[in-house]
Amino acid sequence: MEIEHLHSIQEISKQYNTGDLPVLVLCSDTQQYICKYVRPNATISYKLACEFMGAVFAEAWKISTPPFALVQILPAHWTSVTVSHSSSAPAIGFRKVDGVIDITPTSFRQVVANTDTLYQLLKIALFDFWVANEDRTYNNANLLYNIEDEQLISIDYGGILNNVTFDFPLSQLTETDSILGADIFAHIIKSVSSKQLTEAVKRLEKDYMQCISRSKRQSVLLAEMPNEWAVPTSKIENKVEELFSQKWINDTWENFVECLKSYSNYGK
Repeated sequence: MEIEHLHSIQEISKQYNTGDLPVLVLCSDTQQYICKYVRPNATISYKLACEFMGAVFAEAWKISTPPFALVQILPAHWTSVTVSHSSSAPAIGFRKVDGVIDITPTSFRQVVANTDTLYQLLKIALFDFWVANEDRTYNNANLLYNIEDEQLISIDYGGILNNVTFDFPLSQLTETDSILGADIFAHIIKSVSSKQLTEAVKRLEKDYMQCISRSKRQSVLLAEMPNEWAVPTSKIENKVEELFSQKWINDTWENFVECLKSYSNYGK
């Protein structure tokens, strides 16, 4: 895996009315990217660091997630939006995915409920437990769904590390912090047998350590985080050390299983 470095080739075409006010821009690879950028008056861009780390590790886990790149949005291309922006720091951009739906409390029933989508969702949930992602919950799935391929697509990593907490140790998610408590999980779990669920969890347990190993190898890419974001290297290194500590890895699995029992008949 290599981090792509792109630049905008025309004015921003859209600004999304969500918390981070991301923008849509056509880039030098002729693809559109949804970009998050250094906000006005921000001295350190910890949230962009979380987006970067989450994207690197999600790819290492082989979770379906939009390809990402570091995007230099040229100063002349900001004129079409109202956001105040004067920083020359690169944005982080996620390639826009077409032909998908957002998973919401009204659209989740369009997801095919079978053992394949069960495994996809379990893996995404476990990933969230490992990176302490507090921003994918029952009312905020941060998931897209490709109906044709029956593929769940994970997006938005700005809430990992206990919602961008760099000054305190990682803490485990609670039951209500997880996608396991969402309608989409209840929708899928009712369509599979106890045996199928047990088999999926056994498969995931084996896959877990392989995901951790790949993530450890991929962690070298974190050195490519832009200096302009001004995130101290020591802060990143401390969080990486926590994520790969055997205690955190073991505790994450145990916590995941206990939360899974709360929302399913697993182990009963």
